[in-house]
Amino acid sequence: MNENKPFKPYIPADKVTPELTVTSILVGVILAVVFGAANAYLGLRVGLTVSASIPAAVLSMGIIRVLMRRNSILESNIVQTIGSAGESLAAGAIFTLPALFLWAAEGLGQKPSLVEITVIALCGGLLGVFFMVPLRNALIVREHATLPYPEGTACAEVLLAGEEGGSDAVTVFSGMGISALFKLIVDGLKVVPSEINYTFKNFGAQIGTQVYPALIGVGYIVGPKISSYMFVGGVIGWCVLIPLVFLFGADATIYPSTDTIANLFAASGPSGIWSNYIKYIGAGAIATGGFISLIKSFPLICRTFADSMKSMKGGASATLDRTSQDLSMKIILAGVVVTTLVIWLFPAIPVNLVGAILIVVFGFFFATVSSRMVGLVGSTNNPVSGMAIATLIISTLVLKSTGMEGIEGMTGAIAIGSVICVIAAIAGDTSQDLKTGYLLGATPKKQQTGEIIGVVAAAFAIGGVLYLLDTAYGFDSPEIPAPQANLMKMLVEGIMGNQLPWGLIFVGVALALCFEILRLPVMPIAVGIYLPVQLNACIMVGGLISLLMNRRKDVSDKVKAAQNNDGTLYCAGMIAGEGLVGIALAILAVFELDPSKLPFLEPIRGVTNNLVGSAVVLALIILSLLKFSLWGKNKASK
Repeated sequence: MNENKPFKPYIPADKVTPELTVTSILVGVILAVVFGAANAYLGLRVGLTVSASIPAAVLSMGIIRVLMRRNSILESNIVQTIGSAGESLAAGAIFTLPALFLWAAEGLGQKPSLVEITVIALCGGLLGVFFMVPLRNALIVREHATLPYPEGTACAEVLLAGEEGGSDAVTVFSGMGISALFKLIVDGLKVVPSEINYTFKNFGAQIGTQVYPALIGVGYIVGPKISSYMFVGGVIGWCVLIPLVFLFGADATIYPSTDTIANLFAASGPSGIWSNYIKYIGAGAIATGGFISLIKSFPLICRTFADSMKSMKGGASATLDRTSQDLSMKIILAGVVVTTLVIWLFPAIPVNLVGAILIVVFGFFFATVSSRMVGLVGSTNNPVSGMAIATLIISTLVLKSTGMEGIEGMTGAIAIGSVICVIAAIAGDTSQDLKTGYLLGATPKKQQTGEIIGVVAAAFAIGGVLYLLDTAYGFDSPEIPAPQANLMKMLVEGIMGNQLPWGLIFVGVALALCFEILRLPVMPIAVGIYLPVQLNACIMVGGLISLLMNRRKDVSDKVKAAQNNDGTLYCAGMIAGEGLVGIALAILAVFELDPSKLPFLEPIRGVTNNLVGSAVVLALIILSLLKFSLWGKNKASK
């Protein structure tokens, strides 16, 4: 390959086609809100999110090209750009902001207002986009041959496959519809139990699985390795740690519980021990995993930041053709200044002008790191949680040193951490989208405008989603455990001096260090310890399906790739479908409407409300996934 030969995109620079149109903006905003809400629900349930870029690309192609009969690939690209911004902003917000609701539930302070949530998310999102604009020439153009940006390249390939766009969109919509039906049956109508459990009463262990399509979809997408690590973490928690606590401390009353362990087990089974003790061990392991990830990435972080700054010194391209036009630096600088002033003057973010400037400086550093690292290793491996943990610890220590203690200091630390977390998430998403546009021949300034539109739409929606889920279920509930936000809350409380079961947390630290010594990935195992084993087992089901499909020896690699693509798109649809129905059920719960109270359901429950009914639903979910992957249209392809 001749690196001196200029890159030629799919749409030449001298050709103008529709891009940032009213249609693309409206469809993109809808997808931004939908994927943002669905990913918020997923992240609050399982502690991780999945990239919406590829399903957004598929849906944008299906909607623009097939349903609306419009034949502009760059218009579809704008829809994908706006749509994926919602998922990234939600991912950044849900890791931190629910902690504020948790403190309010404990009688410490008040819930954040919708305005506060919107402003915090908006400041982080806009800065994430603004910081990526001057980096585009350095990272996307100059290092095109060395930074692959996996998700961005994959989205370009999806959009280029115009002939397949319609059928692929059908797969995503099918996943959404079928998943919505299963979610309605399990959690809406409550025709079957949501879990299949078996408890070993003699020594306190429990094993089982939940019955949810989104969890199976997550397992299929992340693959068998990550799924198995999470499942192992669940087994350690529920079949090792809980039995040890139960067998050796039955008559003891150990903080944070105020009752004996035997009484906890009698009242709530293994889940009582898990919620009072094992969660803190998992939190210690997750925090340690975040630090290990950050420490291991630190040399790369410093190197990539230095390389990005050197590349920027080379100046922008002298050409002013369509594919080289970024948003004006005057607009970017004005936006950064205005956002800095908002951070300084907004009461929910308790910093002075110097503090606001430091947030912006640290935000630019993490944006640069995030943008470059996703180009190397993809968005999945971007250590956003590690960056958030580091930011929270630093901001908490700084606020405490200035005399801001108690709930005021804790909420301030969460607000600062939220801004940084959103900046890192949005910068990574923006860089992936700009890579897609670079390959396709999009106009950068129009994509950057689309990113801003997506951020604004998602920022105004995320507050409503958080309030809705909190009102309907409550964070830290079985439906919405909010694991990452709980972790951030524990860290801030610990640093501010509130009581924490440090002994349990240090057990988690020791376990995480053991996993690292054994060269095992700490974070997925730690998340597995923190979450219920039933949830991890359901994710493992999806991972096993993926493993079995890839292990087949009598099928060509081409057919496997096509079937896996169908399976991934179907699972992305399942995740979105369950998330949307979960939010719809939350709306009904707020208005005290319960579809499970319909009278004709009682005779049905008499037959299905048992483990057999749950097993049948689980089997049907698995069969639906096989139908759209293993037995799909691509099976016959050669």
